[in-house]
Amino acid sequence: MTRASASANSGAPQRFPVVVVGAGPAGLTVGNILRAASVDCLVLETETREFIERRPRAGVIEEWAVRGLEKRGLARNLLDRAELHSACEFRFDGERYRFAYGELTGSHHFVYPQPLLVTDLVREYADVRGGDIRFGVRDVRLHDLDTDRPSVSYRCPGTGERQVVECDFVAGCDGARGMTRASLPPERARIARHDYGIGWLALLAEAPPSADCVLFGCHARGFAGQMPRSPQVTRYYLQCPPGDDPENWPHERVWAELRERLGAAGAAPLTEGRLIEKRVLDMHDYVVEPMVHGRLFLAGDAAHLVAPIAAKGMNLALHDAFLLGDALAAHLTTGDDGGLAGYAQACLRRVWDYQEFSQWLSEVYHGTAAGDPFRAGTALARLRRLFTSRTAAAAFAEQYLGTAARY
Repeated sequence: MTRASASANSGAPQRFPVVVVGAGPAGLTVGNILRAASVDCLVLETETREFIERRPRAGVIEEWAVRGLEKRGLARNLLDRAELHSACEFRFDGERYRFAYGELTGSHHFVYPQPLLVTDLVREYADVRGGDIRFGVRDVRLHDLDTDRPSVSYRCPGTGERQVVECDFVAGCDGARGMTRASLPPERARIARHDYGIGWLALLAEAPPSADCVLFGCHARGFAGQMPRSPQVTRYYLQCPPGDDPENWPHERVWAELRERLGAAGAAPLTEGRLIEKRVLDMHDYVVEPMVHGRLFLAGDAAHLVAPIAAKGMNLALHDAFLLGDALAAHLTTGDDGGLAGYAQACLRRVWDYQEFSQWLSEVYHGTAAGDPFRAGTALARLRRLFTSRTAAAAFAEQYLGTAARY
């Protein structure tokens, strides 16, 4: 395939078949798929390599997504090191209810923190497959997207000079705060938004998990969750007002609320530890349609954000990346345009399916704390149904694992 025609520090335009903006799971997966197909591409990232390899993010990966990574030679470390989860536990009305979804479906979750996956993907792309990636770039801009000669420009962090890269396609994988979504013409883009009106205090504790699975506490004081990340570090969530200040949550208050909201008959005491991260996430969603404009294809959080209520965000990003990487490789190696033509439609079916499930699950998690007896009653009815109806349990398990969305 075509090689870059000029060095990164020359003033002359360079050329790559594909420029990927953003080195998260979506962008790096697209890049690796292209390199495996002997297609040259350039990945641009505004942060440093050290930053993206340490940035705390999600850690739950659905089995279909792991199999997709494995199929593309991107899951060796994950398969060796990830924890497997086949059950979760709901705590409500002072009782514990274990939900063994693996027994219902034969499937499980992999717990592998996103920084580890990003580290694996960067190493595979840059160090093993010889892909070009440039960190710390500034002021990225997209040009001529509605022509057959688009380009991307950026400022080199070392020299401050503006570099221009010509390409055939741009993959916009730069997340919720990136600039590629902003490049869509306002008159052509429709952004559907939903605000839950609640916040989650996201915590990382330097402490082992207090149970062998994910815990969901549905309590009148608000939702609480425990998500194991490693034998030494545990992710916790506490429902809080949107926009709350993390400084309102000192160590003692955090652990007191976690003990209260996750307390249940027969449950072991929480293992407490130093809090190494505290930040408030305002729960909201959005979906951008179309995900394609000219030669720009959005993927991951650049195209859709799903609140972490059901741990779907990274899985959606990988789904997009598999479809986009395969479609670009097919077009650039064989001229097959079928994947590119159907890309957005195929992505959005799963996106909307996951959004609907997250909304349903939000009412289960938060309804008991709504201050509305009717919502509290219906939330508890949904919870009880999971443990009294095998049909309801199987339907929930399929959605929770993503196995119901076979696209």
